[in-house]
Amino acid sequence: MSIRSVGRQLSFELLAGDSSGDDGIFSPRPLSDHAGQDGGFPIRRKKKSKASKKKKKAAAEIFPKPFDGCCGDEIGFKVLADRSMVETVYENTVVESSRESCISYVELRQRNANGNAIGEMEDEVNSTRESSAGEWRPESNGRATKLEKEESLDWNRMMAENPNLLGEFSSVDKTPLKYFIGEVYNGNSLRSTISAGNEKKRQRVYNTMFHVPWRCERLIVAGFFVCLDSFLSMLTIMPARILMAIWRVVNTRQFVRPNAAELSDYGCFIVLVLGISSLQMIDISLIYHVIRGQGTIKLYVIYNVLEIFDKLCQSFGEDILQVLFNSAEGLSNCSPDKTTFELMRFILDETIAVIAFVVHSFVLLAQAITLSTCIIAHNNALLALLVSSNFAEIKSNVFKRVSKENLHDLVYYDIVERFHITAFLLFVLAQNILEAEGSWFESFLINALLVFMCEMLVDAIKHSFLAKFNEIKPVAYSEFLEDLCKQILNEKPDERRKDLPFIPLAPACVVIRVLTPVYANLLPSGPFIWRLFWIFLWSTLTYVMLAICKILVGLSLHKLATWYINLRLERKQHAD
Repeated sequence: MSIRSVGRQLSFELLAGDSSGDDGIFSPRPLSDHAGQDGGFPIRRKKKSKASKKKKKAAAEIFPKPFDGCCGDEIGFKVLADRSMVETVYENTVVESSRESCISYVELRQRNANGNAIGEMEDEVNSTRESSAGEWRPESNGRATKLEKEESLDWNRMMAENPNLLGEFSSVDKTPLKYFIGEVYNGNSLRSTISAGNEKKRQRVYNTMFHVPWRCERLIVAGFFVCLDSFLSMLTIMPARILMAIWRVVNTRQFVRPNAAELSDYGCFIVLVLGISSLQMIDISLIYHVIRGQGTIKLYVIYNVLEIFDKLCQSFGEDILQVLFNSAEGLSNCSPDKTTFELMRFILDETIAVIAFVVHSFVLLAQAITLSTCIIAHNNALLALLVSSNFAEIKSNVFKRVSKENLHDLVYYDIVERFHITAFLLFVLAQNILEAEGSWFESFLINALLVFMCEMLVDAIKHSFLAKFNEIKPVAYSEFLEDLCKQILNEKPDERRKDLPFIPLAPACVVIRVLTPVYANLLPSGPFIWRLFWIFLWSTLTYVMLAICKILVGLSLHKLATWYINLRLERKQHAD
């Protein structure tokens, strides 16, 4: 603050000096010659002219009062000695007439050796100093010329050294056309918001698009045939084992306590028979017309609700069968004094199993009837059902944080769902055989392919993005398939292995309930004995056909499982 005041004092002395001659140039005078006792402006004894008084009054209004006891010459030399760079700009302003002298001012700027500003001394003559380049001054010949604009050497040097100093603000001065041309020649505008990828990103894209869908669908297809093998085993192996046990008792005429496997077969057979008998008492046409005739709840809503109950019954049925098998094992190995207790517990568990699987069978039957209603309807109800159910499944699963174990359970649920949909389509086929008229097979085939394609697409999308969001590699699905192959080969399960939980009792009840009317229409009319003969014949043919399918599916699964496990072992050895 003191340096700035001293600078103003020096400028005031330059302006306050007396003129020598007619050229109007002022000569500086020491401040001590003019300072009074009070530190103000000196009192002139000589009478001044009116023009000089006006000039001095104007200068006194512009420049402030100097400090007391300061010498202008000494301060000026001291200021110049402390400067590393001094830039003096001499500007002339317009005076009232050519006879009056021009008022000059001295602008002193301070710069240190490092280029940082440590002070600045300047005086403004008027409020339009920035536009002083546009003012006019008189010349010696009397002509007025326009002053050239002053260039700041420091600013130009700084901009030359760092041209991008005002890069973010330079676009403000651009015209729309220049801005557009600059963006065109600037390259890809998306690179400002999306960074360039690498090999890891490329592999992630390939995994999402190719590797995960392929391995997931391969696992689901293998699991589907495992479910089919279990379904055929229940319809072929279990009846054969029961007949062999009965034949042994009849042949030996001696009751022997059955083992745990035989008791389990008996319990499952009782559940199957009672489930089929319960579904035989249900009128499918009545349920069909009730579902189609009501307008309160949409068909896809009913289907989604039944699908939720299907998953709940499937999870609960797995626990019930495990408890039933445990009771069968306890009854077969118990001591004679605990036989009554174990028998009562087995009966209780069997009753719970019957109730649970009858309810599950009814849920699957209602779901099959709803799907049949959507396929038969001509108002795009099937499309609405597929879109709503499948995309609701994507929404409920894709954006969740899941672990590798949860993903394993989810893919097993998708396998069971694929098998249930096959059972539903078999139900629709049976209903068309019984009730449809005209050419219906082509329409049924198109709708069935549409349902299967939608399921495959939804499963691929769901598992691809689940693996992407949770950073699960495609090799995880190969590990799941390896566990499934070990389950096929009946290897002893370890702690890390997880088996496919599929219970074919409820789907078998639905399929047998649907196919029974089809076989009834094939029976010829005649006496009861004749009809019994045809029932036995068709049953035998059906059993033989199912047994052949069981043999083909079982042998194929065993060979493929052995080949895949050996392939995995070879790859692990090469990796090591």
